[in-house]
Amino acid sequence: MSRLALYALVVCLLAVAAAVVSFVQGSWLGIVWVLLAGLSSNMTWYYLRRDRARRRASSVTG
Repeated sequence: MSRLALYALVVCLLAVAAAVVSFVQGSWLGIVWVLLAGLSSNMTWYYLRRDRARRRASSVTG
């Protein structure tokens, strides 16, 4: 797992935790945390897929 994918995953997990805490406290600010979690989740998948594609390309040519 690439470092950027790992960082994005950590941000996603922290954003989900913050959203849960916000909604439990009755704050609508949790919506922002949910959106951030979605964005960081997409970033995680992007970096994972990019890393896999680079590994496949290097194994085919190398």
